[in-house]
Amino acid sequence: MANIASARKRARQAEKRRQHNASLRSELRSAVKSIKKAVEAGDKDAARGVFQRAAGVIDSIADKNIIHKNKAARHKSRLAAAIKAMP
Repeated sequence: MANIASARKRARQAEKRRQHNASLRSELRSAVKSIKKAVEAGDKDAARGVFQRAAGVIDSIADKNIIHKNKAARHKSRLAAAIKAMP
């Protein structure tokens, strides 16, 4: 544990930031999972609607530097391809 006041404050801030980032990463995983679930269900229109909402979530998390912008683009591209490949 830190002994200096500024180090204790920095530790508190780091923990708060870690928890916030973890919740955002969880939100990202939930968004991706919801699209995959819609694709597996076979409803293309529902999958498109879910994708529209999830794309915004993915972009906002990338804007906050929780994940890299290229990773966000890769997620969106693969999910869009999965939707497009649906019959």
